[in-house]
Amino acid sequence: QVQLVESGGGLVQAGGSLRLSCAASGRTANTYVMAWFRQARGKVREFVAAITWGAGKMHHADSVRGRFTISRDKAKNTVYLQMNSLKPEDAAVYYCAADTKYGTSNYYYDGRYDYWGQGTQVTVSS
Repeated sequence: QVQLVESGGGLVQAGGSLRLSCAASGRTANTYVMAWFRQARGKVREFVAAITWGAGKMHHADSVRGRFTISRDKAKNTVYLQMNSLKPEDAAVYYCAADTKYGTSNYYYDGRYDYWGQGTQVTVSS
């Protein structure tokens, strides 16, 4: 079992920044990819960013590329999402996810991930 706990969400004005954290615990040795997804009210969950745990290769959705950056600290078993130039449309519940089964599906596909955090709310005021 892997436990994921997100933190860092909150209320920010448009143009502002937030950094989300996701701390992983438990049987994390087989973690292959960590990712962030988000779900706005009334919308489907969408991919935001992913990072391979070993090599640190990053992938970002087109909608956030250049504004958001995913990173990880292997020593702390933590993945981060630095969010800059936030827009009202970025408001959502942000979820951290882990792939510990070396999934072969695209990073964008939420079915690839076998563990999920509880989510952290990000609200952006205009």
